[in-house]
Amino acid sequence: MSAAGGDRAREPGPLLVACALRIEQAALRSACRGPAGGHVLLRTGMGPRAAERAVGRALDRPGTDLAAVLATGFCAGLVPGMHPGDLVVAEETRDPRATVACTGSTLLAEALARAAPGRTVHTGALTGSDHVVRGQERAQLRATGAIAVDMESAATLWTATRGGDRPVAAVRVIVDAPEHELVRIGTVRGGISAFRVLRAVLPAFHEWHRSLLLPRR
Repeated sequence: MSAAGGDRAREPGPLLVACALRIEQAALRSACRGPAGGHVLLRTGMGPRAAERAVGRALDRPGTDLAAVLATGFCAGLVPGMHPGDLVVAEETRDPRATVACTGSTLLAEALARAAPGRTVHTGALTGSDHVVRGQERAQLRATGAIAVDMESAATLWTATRGGDRPVAAVRVIVDAPEHELVRIGTVRGGISAFRVLRAVLPAFHEWHRSLLLPRR
């Protein structure tokens, strides 16, 4: 089964930015200037089931039924050489139910590089899990071609696209990687670095959303 966030003939609705954790929400809120910052920020709670429920409810509300959806927060990198604070832009998200193609991944990666100069931006497949992945299981996921793993992005995008086509994207900040595994977010340098990067990249999300208004060739 495959769902795609392809082009839309009509203008997209508002931007729904979905994250799971309070620390992710805090980073994104601290990046806002003035009122909501031109987006709706949704904290889903942790795990794919929580993400599915929260996003489904949000998209049923008047005014957000046509929203573009961007999943964000922290993730685990799967590729040797990745570092905490690196960014991952999904070209697609994967879980056992579906592979969902993301909209405008190249443009989004370019916008992120401008928003967070000096940070490496990786693009590729972002896979989903219903639990924290460590050790050998990460190597097994890497063997499938995925470059990073988190618990909510795939469920968020699957829920967003199951009722019809809409623009979707996923951006994650690496908190740990094969050579930089951490135990608790926020207590080590990797977690602090990821928080700062997530706080810096919100303007790139808005740039991606504005690009959806441009004519497509």
